[in-house]
Amino acid sequence: MKWDAIFFDCDGVILDSVDIKTKVFYQMFLNFGEVYARQGVEFHLENGGISRHKKFKHFFHHILKQQVSDEKIMDLGKQFSEYVLDGVLKAPFIDGGYETICELYKLQIPLFVVSGTPHEEINFIFQQRNLSRFFKEIHGSPRDKSDIVQDISDRYTYKNENCLFIGDALSDLEASVKTGLYFLGIEKESHSVFSGDVVVKNSLSVSDILNFK
Repeated sequence: MKWDAIFFDCDGVILDSVDIKTKVFYQMFLNFGEVYARQGVEFHLENGGISRHKKFKHFFHHILKQQVSDEKIMDLGKQFSEYVLDGVLKAPFIDGGYETICELYKLQIPLFVVSGTPHEEINFIFQQRNLSRFFKEIHGSPRDKSDIVQDISDRYTYKNENCLFIGDALSDLEASVKTGLYFLGIEKESHSVFSGDVVVKNSLSVSDILNFK
């Protein structure tokens, strides 16, 4: 099938960078104790695709049971960015990731990135890795993923039922359901978040994408 457009998450879908961020979350949460750190990492893994600021807020409000200022959340977000940036810039692609993006680009299928990473940071990463050229637009948080997808679809007059979202998190699946896109899940065998009715792969391939329906 010739898709109108394909939307990609980044971490765990294009770049194999989830573990890098998981380790940083753990180290930052560890300042409050190992038990809390493990709970924080569990929430992080179960809620991939949402912004780090929302994860820090959840950690304080629901795990530590503490109030936290917006300024503190922003400071933690900046620290997190400083800790992970070098690792993400050097992270390998997931299996088949780079080759698939190149082939889809050659087929002239419009490609977009919709990530939970802050908007400026995700654009910087893609520029530094020479990936921006493959994508019509690259978007990050704090905007909601479903809002980003629908805005793009409206502006380019795509039919949502002819678009595909490729993600590794429940937030990606929720965005695709809310906007009426098809969904392809990417996950590592060691960590599964999707139910049995979701089509899931552990690598990217052009054939899987073009023959999805």
